[in-house]
Amino acid sequence: MASSTASVPGSKAKAKHKNAAGTRGDPGWDHGIDLDGNGVRVKCNYCQNEYKGGIYRLKNHLAGNKVNVEACLSVPDAVRNQFRELWDAKEEAKAKKGKIYMIMDNIEGASNNDSASASDIRKHLASGSDTEKQTTMSALLKKELRKKACKIISKWFYENVLPFNSSRSYTYPQMWKDVARHGPGFKPPSYHELRETFMKEEIKVVEEKLEIFKDEWKTMGCTIMSDGWTDRKRRCLCNFLANSPRGIVFIESVDTSDFPKTASKVFEMLDDIVEKVGEENVVQVVTDNASAYKAAGKLLMEKRKHLFWTPYAAHCIDLMLEDFEKHIKVHKSTITKGKKITNFIYVRPMLIAMMKEFTANKELVRAAVTRFATSYLTLGSLSENKGQLMTMFSSEKWRKSSFASIQEGKRVHGIVLDGRFWRDVTTCLRAALPLVKVLRLVDSDEKPAMPFLYFELTEAKEKIKKNFNNVESR
Repeated sequence: MASSTASVPGSKAKAKHKNAAGTRGDPGWDHGIDLDGNGVRVKCNYCQNEYKGGIYRLKNHLAGNKVNVEACLSVPDAVRNQFRELWDAKEEAKAKKGKIYMIMDNIEGASNNDSASASDIRKHLASGSDTEKQTTMSALLKKELRKKACKIISKWFYENVLPFNSSRSYTYPQMWKDVARHGPGFKPPSYHELRETFMKEEIKVVEEKLEIFKDEWKTMGCTIMSDGWTDRKRRCLCNFLANSPRGIVFIESVDTSDFPKTASKVFEMLDDIVEKVGEENVVQVVTDNASAYKAAGKLLMEKRKHLFWTPYAAHCIDLMLEDFEKHIKVHKSTITKGKKITNFIYVRPMLIAMMKEFTANKELVRAAVTRFATSYLTLGSLSENKGQLMTMFSSEKWRKSSFASIQEGKRVHGIVLDGRFWRDVTTCLRAALPLVKVLRLVDSDEKPAMPFLYFELTEAKEKIKKNFNNVESR
């Protein structure tokens, strides 16, 4: 017999709840049982546990979200992943919806510089369907907010002269993900937290990781780096040796600001570190080639018969180039003249502009105080721009400038137009550039193995001989 509601024209059947029996389209019901028929008390098909709270709680149980319910330990991975994806999609939709309520506040609070973007958002608010409005408004606002954030991050890089390749660090994107996860109100670490709080925590993490390897040190190499290393050298060598299957790096940072760098003090410092690690676990000690470190290394090898002291390769090559400059007359005089040219140009903005006009905006390499290799890079840069520089100092523009009439300008003019100077530049480069090539290999982020380094040094030696036709006197 037909029901009364169905037989009466124009009558409406009572709407069924979406989770009522026979109307349940939620995928969660494929993995649980409604125990009472009202969708309140549900039993998991996998762990057989019962929960109150309906299908919402069961889905959190299956996804392992631990939102007011424990995670299911028996659910298949495919099912868990399915409900995690559903949960993430729901949270993303909720977040997008929340952003819509922020739009008007952002428009009203926009500065004069942001007026164009605020105008764009208002236009989109006045046009299109509700769904299209929400999607477009959210995208516009997100784009403008990201641009504003990226500008201040970039400015921070510029103001602190940070290398751009820092952004390629694996921790760089993770840092911003964690900040975004925190949301509004994030307070960055203070100077004290960076220097003390989190530094100590990071050191503790490293020490805990080292504990894992201590049992293996008896059969694996351990390299110790002393306080004489710069942070950059320490990072580079760490990257190289940490990726080596045959060695572990033990880094001991020692504050030596309160005592002199004498051989005895350096020896005590290195010896203490060896004692801490265990002499049987140490294969090699690497320091720079300063006299105090050389003497300390020899003292260490006399006491510890089973380890080797080795000077840092890049520092050794740099000292070779220093000897070239200090003890070979033609090198010393040529480098001095080359520095006069670059120094004369680069302290005068108008002269820099003139130089760039002739060199098609190319810069000259200027020598640094701490790296002797840069002296030869300066000569190489001058050699590459020889024609342009000679043209510049012979031009009408130079002759009419105020720089041409001063004494220093006349001296630099004479150097640039002196053919003997350029012959001496070529002589210096023939001797030094093979070593500079090896220095670049040693000082790069990817450290070469020692056999490769010895091969490159031998090749450099042969190249220098060949450049001078095997005449030792040259």
